[in-house]
Amino acid sequence: MSALLEVQGLAKRFGSLRALDGVDLTVEEGRLTGLIGPNGAGKSTAFGCIAGALKPSAGSVRFRGVEIAGTAYHRVARLGIGRTYQIVQTFADMTVLEATTTGALMRRPRLRDAIAHAREVLTFVGLEDKRYRLGRALTIADKKRLEVARALATEPSLLLLDEVMAGLTPAECRDAVDLLRRILARGVTVLMVEHVMEVLMPIADRIVVIAAGKTIFAGTAGCAVRDRRVVDAYLGSPLEHGAIAETPT
Repeated sequence: MSALLEVQGLAKRFGSLRALDGVDLTVEEGRLTGLIGPNGAGKSTAFGCIAGALKPSAGSVRFRGVEIAGTAYHRVARLGIGRTYQIVQTFADMTVLEATTTGALMRRPRLRDAIAHAREVLTFVGLEDKRYRLGRALTIADKKRLEVARALATEPSLLLLDEVMAGLTPAECRDAVDLLRRILARGVTVLMVEHVMEVLMPIADRIVVIAAGKTIFAGTAGCAVRDRRVVDAYLGSPLEHGAIAETPT
């Protein structure tokens, strides 16, 4: 597999605050990469810099080999990067279909075509029967599905998912994992922030861990839970998976 996204030395400062101070990560095409770390580590800031919502203070963001650091959000989206948000950004007064159509219009400027594509996406994520409900009337699980639908409607090749399973029940998490697998099967690459390791481990091909704005680990999920730096910075205590490794793979 080739690298779809390459981030090197990514830094972001807000005044004297260093939110990111040297993040490196690689996302291989067709794979799911998990991005984890303690609260305040800079995960959402990294997403903002990759997606064009924030301009990095330093570092490189290359998508399909092209430098995109500092590129405007709408241009990044047109290049093929879609995202969801940690805090759900529901269009409260729009119907599910209208909100999804706004995403589809980016590549399908004819309204009829955009609506048809939006309905196809809603069927895929399991919201077709709720297409006329207002965003404000949805459950948290359906709001998160709507965020994914709106992002998928832009037809991304890379999807950034920011804690899409936060607040979900175990059954809803299982449904979300099934949706993720179907998204991957459609050829969409995924970079995903997730706190629940039990959810992430079975589906992630690779794990990147950041702490205090820096990458401290990149490797498989199995190696992540055995790495001393990951345990100390994020997991909090050794897990019952055998000896803790000293270095990542």
